[in-house]
Amino acid sequence: MSIQTPQKPLPGAYIQTPAVSRFQSLQSRQSISVPPQQSQALNQQSQSVQNGGQKSESQDIPPIERAAKAINEALSEESRYPDLDSYIGQGISSEYEVTTQPAWAPFQKTKMHPIPDRIFAQYNRAQVSTIMGLFADFNHAWVAIDNALYLWDYTHPSPDLVSFEEQPHTITAVRLVKPRVGVFVPAVIRLLVVATTADIIIIGLSAQPAQHGGQSVALYTLKMSAPVKGLDVNIIEASDSTGRIFFSGRLSDDVYEFTYQQEEKWFQNRCTKVNHTRKGYSTFTPATLFGQRAQQETVVQMIMDDTRRLLYTLSSRSTIRTFHMKGNGVLDLVITKPLGQTLSNVGHMTSQSDLISPSMAIVSISAITAQEATKIHLMASTSTGCRIFMSATSSYGNYSSSSNAPTSMQVQHVKFPPADATTSNSTQMTNYSNTPSINISSSSLVPTRSAIRYAPGYFLAFIVKDQQSGTDLLFVSGPDSARIARPQDQQRLTRYAELALWLNLGSRAEDVGLATEPFAASSSPVGFGNELAVQFDKPTAEIAILTNTGVHMLRRRRLVDIFAAALRLGGGDEGLEGEVKKFIRQYGPGETASTALAVACGQAFDVTSDSRLARILDLDVLEHARKAFIEYGGKPLFNENSMLDQSVPAIDLVQPSPRHRGLSRYISRLVRSIWKAPILRELLTPTGGLVISSSVSMVKLKEISQDLIKLKEFLNVNKSFIEGLAGPEALGNVRTKQDEVCLQAEHRALHALVILIDNIIEGLAFVLVLYDEKIEETVLSLANEVRQQVRNLSYEGLCTTALGKQLAKDLVKAIVNRNILSGSNVETVAEALRRRCGSFCSADDVVIFKAQEYVKRASEAGADSDACRDYLNESLRLFKQVTGSLSMEQMNWIIENYVSLQFYAGSIQLCLDKAQESDRGNRALTWIQEGRPPGDKRAEAFEFRRRCYDLVHQVILAVERSRTESPDMVDGHLTLTGRRREEAADEIDSSNDEVFQTDLYDWYLQENWSDRLLEVESPFVITYLERRSSDDIAHADLLWKYYLQNERYQDAAMVQLALAKSQFVLSLDQRIQYLGNAKTNASTTRPGIARSTRTEVLREISDLLDVANIQSDLLQRLKGESRISSDRKPQVIEELNGSVLPLTVLFNTYCEPAFYFDLCILIYEAADHRVASDIKATWQNLLDGVHTQAELMDQGPQPYEMIAEAVRTLGNRLGLSEVMFPVADLLPMLKRYAFNYQNNVGPETWVVDIFTDLQVPYESIYGVSESMFYNDEPPFQGRNRRFIGNDLVYVAKAWFHDSLRGSGMIFGGEDNAIAVSEMLHTVMQTGLDDRRLEECQDLRMRIETMLR
Repeated sequence: MSIQTPQKPLPGAYIQTPAVSRFQSLQSRQSISVPPQQSQALNQQSQSVQNGGQKSESQDIPPIERAAKAINEALSEESRYPDLDSYIGQGISSEYEVTTQPAWAPFQKTKMHPIPDRIFAQYNRAQVSTIMGLFADFNHAWVAIDNALYLWDYTHPSPDLVSFEEQPHTITAVRLVKPRVGVFVPAVIRLLVVATTADIIIIGLSAQPAQHGGQSVALYTLKMSAPVKGLDVNIIEASDSTGRIFFSGRLSDDVYEFTYQQEEKWFQNRCTKVNHTRKGYSTFTPATLFGQRAQQETVVQMIMDDTRRLLYTLSSRSTIRTFHMKGNGVLDLVITKPLGQTLSNVGHMTSQSDLISPSMAIVSISAITAQEATKIHLMASTSTGCRIFMSATSSYGNYSSSSNAPTSMQVQHVKFPPADATTSNSTQMTNYSNTPSINISSSSLVPTRSAIRYAPGYFLAFIVKDQQSGTDLLFVSGPDSARIARPQDQQRLTRYAELALWLNLGSRAEDVGLATEPFAASSSPVGFGNELAVQFDKPTAEIAILTNTGVHMLRRRRLVDIFAAALRLGGGDEGLEGEVKKFIRQYGPGETASTALAVACGQAFDVTSDSRLARILDLDVLEHARKAFIEYGGKPLFNENSMLDQSVPAIDLVQPSPRHRGLSRYISRLVRSIWKAPILRELLTPTGGLVISSSVSMVKLKEISQDLIKLKEFLNVNKSFIEGLAGPEALGNVRTKQDEVCLQAEHRALHALVILIDNIIEGLAFVLVLYDEKIEETVLSLANEVRQQVRNLSYEGLCTTALGKQLAKDLVKAIVNRNILSGSNVETVAEALRRRCGSFCSADDVVIFKAQEYVKRASEAGADSDACRDYLNESLRLFKQVTGSLSMEQMNWIIENYVSLQFYAGSIQLCLDKAQESDRGNRALTWIQEGRPPGDKRAEAFEFRRRCYDLVHQVILAVERSRTESPDMVDGHLTLTGRRREEAADEIDSSNDEVFQTDLYDWYLQENWSDRLLEVESPFVITYLERRSSDDIAHADLLWKYYLQNERYQDAAMVQLALAKSQFVLSLDQRIQYLGNAKTNASTTRPGIARSTRTEVLREISDLLDVANIQSDLLQRLKGESRISSDRKPQVIEELNGSVLPLTVLFNTYCEPAFYFDLCILIYEAADHRVASDIKATWQNLLDGVHTQAELMDQGPQPYEMIAEAVRTLGNRLGLSEVMFPVADLLPMLKRYAFNYQNNVGPETWVVDIFTDLQVPYESIYGVSESMFYNDEPPFQGRNRRFIGNDLVYVAKAWFHDSLRGSGMIFGGEDNAIAVSEMLHTVMQTGLDDRRLEECQDLRMRIETMLR
């Protein structure tokens, strides 16, 4: 399958995708190919990302989180450095790398401080004895000459002597110890314990920084001593944690304790001595027997392990005793380990060795604290140069602790001396763990006079090769931390690898001391000995060795120093390449990359020719280190075993290069001391005040910042050469798809670290600025919740999390606000913040702070002054420049101040600008226009805008409140306050922000300000009401009212019609009311409305109103209908008292089944049903039904009256429709009814009166009656025709009188008059009664007269 360019870049990829032509050229190269399955898998994985497939969690990680994860992983890896017990296990070893190359030396002599001449002058006057030693942690040495003690700062070229000469006895031992807490004043930080031939004395010591950089000490006589005459004290040891002081002498192996207290008590002096090994009378037993001195075993060394509360002693017979310190001054002997037991233990580990034999002696012991190891407690050094590591266990088989005293001690491991030139092959053996050959008979360290060990394993052995010369040869070794941390063979247990060095002191060592703080990379055994982790974080260990010529300073060389020296002394390019490859072989490419980067950034130190310690800034060395980092940084590795897992994108299957690991390690080692540390600590003073201090010194923060800046500069300068930082052009060298993915992954990883470096630099700069200010006031000004978050904020959180960045901005605001309140120049402070930590104080923040200062000036100037307005306008101008950067908290502050100064219009402008800036794409408006769908992400944009609009609402309320305080007009003139209110109103009305107007109208209604909404003259009102009217009847009512107020009657009618037809919960009467109002509004003429449109709308309204009226009549009847069951009636009423139902439903469901024939006729009318037979039949049914109803009534009107009323009412409703009110059918129908059922009941003309009352034309009534007269239809035949004749005479008479009132001819014309006259003549012959006959004759005569 051919390789295809991804349509979308993978996460972390460059902006530009490689050109297609490049891949075409690759395909033409036959020597370069991708296995088909691999290519297919890569493309499928790429496509899964392009097509929006499942994304891995790794892809979703932002760069800063990815970098933080890399740093945390590096720190976690460093913290898992093997503990001492894991590589000094049960067995033996002799693995050393004794170097003869200065570049690879693990230690180096820095300088030698000579003993001052004044000391030699005093020495020359010695009479009895002279002893000397070191107080290395204070950079002081001491010498005791007879009864005088002298101290001097050996680092000073011309030191002053501090002397103690106030006692007459010869000094036998001196020790500097920590005092017990609470006994002495705070100035006394140490006690100088001086043992003489008669007393043991304690002297107070204080220390102050000296001008030259060291410490100046002073001694205080405390007048505290105890008698020790006859003990010849030569050893003093003390517990730092408890302040207990122990000592022993040359005449016995007893262990004494010197006790002291602040004041004397009953039966207890201020100072006394206690023997913890012999009780009672034996204490006073003389050491001689019959005048002969016995060979007494004595204590030659005491060491203290405060972590386990153990005191170890070494006797002159190489017996090791262990004492357990308990409370109340108890010291119990718990273990006695004679030399024989030690030899027996060792015999189980190795065959016969001359180095481990009864002839050897243990010359020194060194405690190994619980912080450094769990199992191993002690290291014993032998005169043959062997180191015996011992463990102590309790009776329960557990290793001892501070509360659990040990009961037994066993040898755990023996480290034999390094090989020497005389060692034969027969002296080497292989132990049970199948490690390389172990030399068990080397005499290279024979004889060892003394030895000492410092954590994490610095071993110094002083060997006297030439007894006559009296000089010591120093063998010094230290753990090879890089090899222990990452052994070459991961399958085997970590071995105790050491780097060693031989040094010729040229004199005899008198004392050794650690001049720096005791080493501890962690507080637990795991990770404790990791020198690599702290090589840029803690001072390098320095050991002071006092000889009879001076103080020799020995410095531990870090891996970075060794690498720099190897580059400097490598000897040409070929030698340099060999040195780099050697580093890679021994320590791995990742550690090599980290070390090379550190050297290139100037982290390496070396001793100069004038014995000064200086950074290695040799350009050649820096260039070689740069090349080593770039050229030997390795390649990213693609995990081909996971290629078939299509759920994981290809880029996530890439392991970044060793170069990335090296960069991560270097960064982690720079920031390890601050990464998890809080940025501040709060402490309460005894008086209840607050003191805030940094958890890390400012000096340390500056050092880390400078180192990171150098690293950043290095990466910027060399990014074009570093694979992964070179940019898109690096893709031109990619040969396969896999290489491209690897390069993308490498870029993603390295780019994340570059971002992190910038963040940390800015974070540290911010903290430094924070402590330059009055931090207590700044923190106290924060809200309680924010203050608690700041209290818990670590440097990691500050530099890598959004919360940390936000809290930093809150602190910046607090700093600026404090400066504003104090009247300081805010612009200067803000600009300084921006330059030093731009992420926390950007250019926009500077503008904001400057604008806030203008607001403060405006407040000081007074609300009614011109200066106030100028300041406010300038602040508004600045705020509008950075609207997008304003937080809601800042907006609240601004609006609150603006309102207090009556800057209403500016407040509204800023709020509206902020809302629009937050939603430039107007997503909130589209969300509103689409009906506000729930769960839509656009709702978030609207919610934020609404928060801005809520501020506008606050301004409007403030404006309303101001109306009650001051009027708008005074003496016909607009007041200042009134003008400001008008400006605010103009800002609101002129806004073209539809989302704002929508929210404003909602708020108006919420505040019951519907009248104000109707007064608004804006096109958005109609849009708003139209949009909301479909959901809310109140908005619909406001819409037609708004139309009416603006004389848009046709639009109002349409809204009312829509309401009548809507699905809102409305009663039928309400719908009829809407229709009635709509009909009225539609009938109102208005220019600009087409007549046809108005007519069409009016017809629709009228038709629906007719149906509604019919439904209303039906509803009223059914309410009183007794034929409906009580259960059914509520349902029927509910169905009818709502929406207007179709006529078919009304007719078929209700009217016809209920025999409501009058309503049926009305339905015919509304439905335009013109079938004459149906209409006639329904009228007949109506008459029958009314008559039947009337007859069933016991009391009430006559049947004819009810029928007359029904016909009259229906005629009015029908408007005398010719179709629905057919007079030609109704009149005969009623006459027949009257003849058949109401003969001689009521007026004889009541039928005709119905039609005349309805204003049916006389001509029509006369014509129908005339037809009935001539038709001779039953029952009006024969003599019964007179009933019709009577009606004809009655109608003709009424018609005659009606026509006389007009100006025209009678009966409408001469022809009609003649026809009526002739008809009257005919009627007269039908047998009319006398009265009607007389009326007929009289009428005929008058007609004839008028015709003549």
